[in-house]
Amino acid sequence: MNAVAIPRPPLVLSRLDVERIEALLEKPALQGLGLAALQDELARAEVVEPAQLPADVISMNSIARVRVEDGENGAHELELALVYPRDADGSPDKVSILAPVGSALLGLRVGDAIDWPMPGGRSARLHVLSIRFQPEAAGELHR
Repeated sequence: MNAVAIPRPPLVLSRLDVERIEALLEKPALQGLGLAALQDELARAEVVEPAQLPADVISMNSIARVRVEDGENGAHELELALVYPRDADGSPDKVSILAPVGSALLGLRVGDAIDWPMPGGRSARLHVLSIRFQPEAAGELHR
């Protein structure tokens, strides 16, 4: 992986997603779980109404194709659904918003890349290749 860190791209988030994630983060069971990075991402994002969210942005319940580059495993492509913890059933194609890679994906656009810390002190570079499904683009504004 390239040793030069890339700047974090700007984020655009749905107001509904932000409200739901903030409510989730207030749950006592999640206190102390090291979710500061997710909170930082919410704080730096531009928040728009669901109907105004561009179709090339990863929102909650979106399905995106990403390339992951990390020093240990090289590069590989994955198709991931970004889900709330209640929907993360352990299948490899669903990633919780509370997982480091889930926090990294939220609000990214097709073509964006971001360096993100991973467990064990590693970091990975995530590249958004495409979005197969985004609820807002499909007219599901209140899912």
